[in-house]
Amino acid sequence: MGTKRRPATEAEARALASAVRLRILRLCLDQALTNKEIADRLGANPATILHHVRKLVETEFLVAEPSRPGPRGSTEIPYRATGKSWDMDVRESGVPGGRAAMLDAFLEEVRLVDLEEVSFTRLGLRLTPEGRAELLERLQEVFEEFRVRQPPPDGEAYSLFFALHRDVSRDT
Repeated sequence: MGTKRRPATEAEARALASAVRLRILRLCLDQALTNKEIADRLGANPATILHHVRKLVETEFLVAEPSRPGPRGSTEIPYRATGKSWDMDVRESGVPGGRAAMLDAFLEEVRLVDLEEVSFTRLGLRLTPEGRAELLERLQEVFEEFRVRQPPPDGEAYSLFFALHRDVSRDT
C-alpha cells in the first residue's frame, strides 16, 4: 500500500502469525493491561496468555510499563502495544499464517458485537494493475491520516478490517 513499510524479520512475522497475539495487541493499544486482565478479556488461561505476551515483548510489539501493586501483596506488570506492527510488511518473511491470523482475529472480534452495529461494504470492481495500486495507495493515505490523529478523550474504540481480493468467481 502507500506507506513504505519495512520487511518484518522472521521472528516478528512469527509473532504476528497468531490471532491471539493480534487480539492482545488490539487490547493493549489504548491502555496498558496485565497478563491477568488480558486473559480475562479473552476468556483464556493466564499461562497461555503469558506465553503470547512474552513473545510480543521479546519482539517489541508490547512493552512492559512500571509494575504496580496487585491483589494480596502481589506485583502486576501492565503491558502496552508499541504500534510497531503498523510499520512493517510480513508478506516477504516466508512465514505462513499471517494473513489467516489477521482474518481470524477480525472474525473473533466481530463476533463479540451485534452485527447490526457493524458497517459492512462490498464492492465489485475491475481494475488494471495501476488502478489497483492507486486504490490501495489512496486507502492507505486515509488509514494513515486517522492512525496519527490524537484520539479524543471521549472517543469510542473502533476497529477497521480491510480486504481486497481477486474475485475468482467472476473470472472464469
